[in-house]
Amino acid sequence: MGFVKEFKDFAMRGNVIDLAVGVVIGGAFGKIVTSLVDDLIMPVIGVITGGVDFSEKVITLKVAELNADGSILNPAVTLNYGNFINVIIQFLIIAFCIFVVIKGLNSLKKKEEAPAEVPAGPSNEEVLLTEIRDLLKNK
Repeated sequence: MGFVKEFKDFAMRGNVIDLAVGVVIGGAFGKIVTSLVDDLIMPVIGVITGGVDFSEKVITLKVAELNADGSILNPAVTLNYGNFINVIIQFLIIAFCIFVVIKGLNSLKKKEEAPAEVPAGPSNEEVLLTEIRDLLKNK
């Protein structure tokens, strides 16, 4: 029973719940960025580069083997470098968005005030003058 209680305490801590929410939102954000790159950015880059579609860019290492009837016996082996370029662009967009969010959060944080300085004790002259004053007062 102690293990279950310990796990429950762990799972219900604020940090774990915040992390879970972050993962879910991050997954959804990843889909948005994927759509942004695939559906909006890459077509524009394709037009700029003369109709190049990076997602279809591959280097064929081994050509597909076909049967006599035209069906694929062994599929082609390819390096999909165009897809890799898309993923790099997605990463850069996500990294930039995270940077902007963190920068915004840091600017919203109140700067912690420096602790108030403890007043320094009286100087030697002040101590001496205080002693003289006390002596004169007592006479």
